[in-house]
Amino acid sequence: MAATRVLLDTGPLVAYLNRNDQHHRWAIECWSALFDPLWTCEAVLSEAMFVLQSEKADAEPLLRLLERRIIRLDFVLDNHRSDAWRLLRKYADQPMSLADACLVRMAELADPCQVFTTDKDFLVYRRKGRHVIPLLSPFGR
Repeated sequence: MAATRVLLDTGPLVAYLNRNDQHHRWAIECWSALFDPLWTCEAVLSEAMFVLQSEKADAEPLLRLLERRIIRLDFVLDNHRSDAWRLLRKYADQPMSLADACLVRMAELADPCQVFTTDKDFLVYRRKGRHVIPLLSPFGR
């Protein structure tokens, strides 16, 4: 049986790196129980860098996680463009971010997987049309 691939969202990444984040303690506990690597996409990294810089937090630790390949990228949006657009249209009422669309698409491609998130919208999102996305989150599931 394949290992569960952990797909990293912006919230836990920022929480792990920013001591002032409301989910910092939870993120630290979860990360300590996970095995490297964690997988994400450029859209999540862009959001995380923006949030960290907006909160005057140091972004250097994020770069080190990437350099040490603890966080890895293997999703190329251009290769999944039509699927991402489909998801953005389907969940326009949320509204779904591009990062969320990429993570849902990654969850469709990786089985088994778990999305590591603080975003409650993932309780609504479905992969492959109607399948619940397994979550590692502070709100369960």
